[in-house]
Amino acid sequence: MSKKPNAIIFGGLNTCSRTLAALLVTPDGGERLVEHLRIVDKYSVAPPTTYLGSVFPQVLKQPNVQYRQANLTFASNVKSCFEPPEGQDPYTYVFDFAGEVQWDRPEAVHITHTFKVARLIGLEAARRKVAAYVRIQHPMYNTKESGSHDEKEDVKPEGVMGTWWHETMRALGAIPDLNLVIVRTALPYGPYVNYLSVIPFIAVAACYGYLKQPMKAVNSPGKYPSHTVHVDDIAGAMWACAEWMAKLGRKEADAIAGEEIPFKNDKSKVNEVEGMVPHNQKVIAPLFNIEDDSKVTLFELGTISASYFGTSFDFHNFVTNLAAKFRLEDVIEDINEVHVTTWTEMITTSHPPIPNTQFSSYMDVYNLRKRVIAFSADKIKNVVGYRLKRPHFDHESIGDMIDKLKAEHSWPINDP
Repeated sequence: MSKKPNAIIFGGLNTCSRTLAALLVTPDGGERLVEHLRIVDKYSVAPPTTYLGSVFPQVLKQPNVQYRQANLTFASNVKSCFEPPEGQDPYTYVFDFAGEVQWDRPEAVHITHTFKVARLIGLEAARRKVAAYVRIQHPMYNTKESGSHDEKEDVKPEGVMGTWWHETMRALGAIPDLNLVIVRTALPYGPYVNYLSVIPFIAVAACYGYLKQPMKAVNSPGKYPSHTVHVDDIAGAMWACAEWMAKLGRKEADAIAGEEIPFKNDKSKVNEVEGMVPHNQKVIAPLFNIEDDSKVTLFELGTISASYFGTSFDFHNFVTNLAAKFRLEDVIEDINEVHVTTWTEMITTSHPPIPNTQFSSYMDVYNLRKRVIAFSADKIKNVVGYRLKRPHFDHESIGDMIDKLKAEHSWPINDP
């Protein structure tokens, strides 16, 4: 039997890299996919300075699992992270989740913590000739309401954050001999994760179920694809892509699954930011979308979530919609007032009370804006052979998530 690979995960402790860690090394000590696993991020895990969930600490207790806190903005720190422990083989697979996910941070922060960090990791990985380098791409785009929604579709990055995550793909794609695969996700959800819009959206639905009132959305009725993906499938897709790339190498992978990563930035930035690829340089890299089979619209997302908590889903009246289109910032606190007040009541009267939960029903401007997210997963199914573990966004998948969060006392229990 061949020896299992060694893997290193960079970043994403505050998004979904913990889910991947639990896939690579099971928390119960069962059969594992990797021989040695190192996880690197800026956060402390003991004591924790970000939400870890109840499963990840059990992963860290397993043999040959190491967590390293590091500032990855320095090349010397990145280099040292690639040095395996004594007696271990070099790292075979690198999973890159590194990047800023707070939309309102200054551009300089996005450049440093997303673009620069990922580029440093990619350069070192190429130097070390790792067999597979899998980069996550979050759904920081506006896609078209209709069309193929495949990897060739021209999509627009959302704001400064989306622009630099997209630019990072170009920088990594331009690194010679980097065995890069990019996995671009739909809107994530699942247990023990708390980023982007679906989780607070479900919390809002819980509030209205508690109040026994209809849940109402800001945007007017429409198709608004809001496609989702369970974090188990994000992790599963990244592992499948690593295995796929390791057998092929970059040249063949580009020929089979390469897509052009178009320039979407300000041309003047090329001379200002080290490592940016010129706007007229063509960049090709293997790119795969991952989403579930539900392909829900905003209305369906709302209806499924609200009905799980015993209420209905509707839209605010025309006047509110009109105000939200032109000055969402002016009405956001009014919109959130009911959610936040109710959530506070729910967590303080929970059995037991959970006043310090990381989860919230607050919907910020970024998550309330109308955004269309649709990324067909046909390619990863056909080329890589990936099969979804959680193909549907439904009551069962929501219930599984809520039950696990209740068990760790991070979701309120307000049952009569």
